Amino acid sequence: MLLRSVTDLDGRLLDVRTDDVVTDVAPAGALEVRPDDEVHDLAGHHLLPAPAEPHAHLDKALTSHRAPNRTGDLAGAIEAIRTIAAAFTHEDLVDRATRAAHEYLANGTTAIRTHADVGAHSGTRHVRALLEVREALAGLVDVQVVALASAPWAPGEAQANARLLEEAVDLGVDLVGGAPHMWPDRAAGLELSFEVAARRGLPLDLHTDETLDPTAQGLLHLAQRVRATGFAHGATASHCVSLGVHPLEVARATAAEVAAAGVGVVALPQTNLYLQGRESTVATPRGLTAVRALLDAGATLGAGGDNLRDPFNPMGRADACEAASLLVTSGHLSTREAWHAVSSGARRCMGLPVPAVAIGSVAEFLAVEAESLDAAVAGAGTSRTVISRGRVVASTTVQRVFPARAVAQS
Repeated sequence: MLLRSVTDLDGRLLDVRTDDVVTDVAPAGALEVRPDDEVHDLAGHHLLPAPAEPHAHLDKALTSHRAPNRTGDLAGAIEAIRTIAAAFTHEDLVDRATRAAHEYLANGTTAIRTHADVGAHSGTRHVRALLEVREALAGLVDVQVVALASAPWAPGEAQANARLLEEAVDLGVDLVGGAPHMWPDRAAGLELSFEVAARRGLPLDLHTDETLDPTAQGLLHLAQRVRATGFAHGATASHCVSLGVHPLEVARATAAEVAAAGVGVVALPQTNLYLQGRESTVATPRGLTAVRALLDAGATLGAGGDNLRDPFNPMGRADACEAASLLVTSGHLSTREAWHAVSSGARRCMGLPVPAVAIGSVAEFLAVEAESLDAAVAGAGTSRTVISRGRVVASTTVQRVFPARAVAQS
């Protein structure tokens, strides 16, 4: 496949030839069309490393209309989802997850890591459904399934959840997860997920410090545990909201420990800006991790959308541009840094190769029709071409029509 006249992240106007990987890169107009080339004229398009979604909940997606979050906070979201989760059938879970994955793909995301609730209230139903979706979408979207061990909410649930987590691993999940900050005993919550991941040889992805409590230190404890044990399967901490309200020297020290441990951190601005800080009537804190401190320390920073129109976030459009633009406006990152977080950083957190406009790179790209990188990342209604493994897997064309009379009257 030949992509003609694209603009890369460095502003170079190029022709790019791909199959599964990038095979040729040259100044625009320099590559001759071969008989077997599938040619795409992408003049006026920016060719970006394709985004990945490092933290989704496809089992909860598209349910906000079924159970409104009456308080708007995390506790309200959990209560709302629990009122409807028992009625989720296998078919419903598969259908919503598939539709959500297609939304992500249409917007340019070619890899998704999704958490699946595991616990006494859900058993392994969510895992079974998302594993089916993973297999059905193989070759189109790379789906990773995380077994999200639920916090115990009643006596005896901790033991039941531990047993169900083992069952989820036996079913074939890709990662072990959990939310230690939700446990009455946070150390026990970390121990459950960490021990299973270490014993079963799987990567770890934990919901971590999804709170504005300035004393929460789950991220630091995870990094210290990884270093102390030599855990080598890969570890990711998502949310890490409390790091954003720690004193600067504390945040920097934690970020240094995270970088040294090789723990990836995933920022989730949409959901955390929605859920966090509602108890503050003035000077509301941003529900965002300390993105600058993490980058300055050399830690791997990814970013994603988290929830897609469910009680945890009634908005969300399955679009990495939304997460990236929020990192610019609320996290004060540059546009390039923000896109790096939702693409290269997210892929590093997921253990995936990082695309680049360079010979030998994996051919995972998003071409966006835009006059600049700012416009490409800001745009919600933009024409897009999604390229995965050297083939077009989705495309969106935007056509705007302004009647002559309306234009004249304006």
